Amino acid sequence: MAKTKHPIPPHLRSVTPNLTIKNAKEAMDFYVKAFGAEIVMSMSGPDGKLMHGEVKIGDSVIFIHDECEQMDALGPSSRGGATGGLIIYSEDADAMFDRAVKAGCSVKMPVAEQFWGDRYGCVADPYGHVWSVATHVEDLTPAEIESRRAVAMKEMAAAK
Repeated sequence: MAKTKHPIPPHLRSVTPNLTIKNAKEAMDFYVKAFGAEIVMSMSGPDGKLMHGEVKIGDSVIFIHDECEQMDALGPSSRGGATGGLIIYSEDADAMFDRAVKAGCSVKMPVAEQFWGDRYGCVADPYGHVWSVATHVEDLTPAEIESRRAVAMKEMAAAK
């Protein structure tokens, strides 16, 4: 077997998300529709379930596989809620958000300008994973972010 010159495969980053999903093949097709993902690979196990899949969104790859109860690998729908989330930075957060909602994602937080300099919103996919979409619109210093955070927290507390 030939040795590699790349300890990290060239199409991946140092950290690659790995989603466990009930009905993973269906979810991959959904991510194509909702987020413009490209299916990179799909490998089924002997039982027909997705053993390993990869989708690419922008310049990032996400691994996907079906649940495997024997290994306690369960997705959000089986665990009762999301255990993490993903953020997609794009040129147009509003368009990405609208596309995801039209595809079947539910709105968790509408897209809006945020105190840290992003236009940002959140959706939940039908499989229980939470996706945030963002466009960075303003470069801020840590002091500016902190000042805006303090104001935003006061406004949130007053709204309760």
